[in-house]
Amino acid sequence: MQLNKKINMTMMTSPTLVSLFSETPPLPEPCMVGMALLTAALILPGMGYAETAPEHATISLKYLHYEDSQPGLKRITANSPSISLMTPVAGEWSLEGSLTSDAVSGASPRFHTAVSGASRMNDQRTAGDFSVTRFFSRGSLAIGSAYSTEHDYESRALSVTGSYSSENKNTTLTAGLGGSNDRINPTNKIVVNETKKTINVLIGLTQIFSAQDIAQFTLTHSRGDGYFSDPYKTFDNRPRNRNQTTFLTRWNHHFAETSGTSRLNYRYYQDSYDVRAHTLAGEYVQPLQHGWTITPLVRLYTQSAASFYFDPVYDAQLGAPFPPGYVFGSNKPMSADQRLSGFGAITVGLKIAKQLTRDWIVDMKVEAYEQRGEWGLFHQGSPGLAPLRAKSIQMGITKQW
Repeated sequence: MQLNKKINMTMMTSPTLVSLFSETPPLPEPCMVGMALLTAALILPGMGYAETAPEHATISLKYLHYEDSQPGLKRITANSPSISLMTPVAGEWSLEGSLTSDAVSGASPRFHTAVSGASRMNDQRTAGDFSVTRFFSRGSLAIGSAYSTEHDYESRALSVTGSYSSENKNTTLTAGLGGSNDRINPTNKIVVNETKKTINVLIGLTQIFSAQDIAQFTLTHSRGDGYFSDPYKTFDNRPRNRNQTTFLTRWNHHFAETSGTSRLNYRYYQDSYDVRAHTLAGEYVQPLQHGWTITPLVRLYTQSAASFYFDPVYDAQLGAPFPPGYVFGSNKPMSADQRLSGFGAITVGLKIAKQLTRDWIVDMKVEAYEQRGEWGLFHQGSPGLAPLRAKSIQMGITKQW
């Protein structure tokens, strides 16, 4: 599960600019804890790294329910409560931490033929993160850590991030370095005490063009070494290193006539598995009377298949899906993991928030997702993929003081 961090900080005094600095959805694909921590520290909800210490403390309680399915098969169900706290210290510092617990159950993705099965699973994940930030007149420096544990997987991560702004504060440069160290002990004992280490770097530029427009450009690169295979999937043998590069550009525009804000972003991703992915997302935040805010969103995603991905052929006698032409004992990289296939996906959602008082906010967000092989763009989708559908609902309450 991806570790997502929400960071709320006071950034500007202009009411119009402040309306541009608010929440955007997390990146749609899962990422490692180290990269998630670094991304959360640098790509803030408002698209800029804060140079002003927050004036108020906030505490947020969230509850997320997620489930997905394939035709005739209810797959994964996850229930995830979380709590996060941010508090200013001495006018020049801020402390922030969060704690999440995920209860996950269901079935792994079935193979591409209707006669193949899906294994059952239950898991409990606990994750926490903590960061401390020092603010300066034209910049800031933050150090963060994160920890995540499951019955068969443990991850530790550290990050350091910084920002520096121009004299008029219209241009902000950001940079960061992060790393994670994971330990894998699957219950089937395929491997014992395997490790995976990852180093992440990030550079970014945030530019305020006017009181209505702000843009951000971010480049991240990750290099990982160790065990990347899925020990619970048959014939899953992946290379022991993976390089990942992501370019993200975002643009927010405020409409004075309606007091609404549009948020558009495009993300390009590539890795050493030969996966190439494009994400185009947009949402529109519209304040209404009596403290209500409504935010519709849409996200389009497409990716190519990994170079070693294969469409499995089910053998009725052996009771297992085999790669075409498979030779027993082969160490050739291969995987039938649907996440490494070529496909396209669409997400639509709606968020509603209500300002109860000056200090209390409640919100609810619903999303629906569908993935199909034939929806892939710019490359050939993988044949035979069963459609994958998912839906989620998140409720939260936030207090500021």
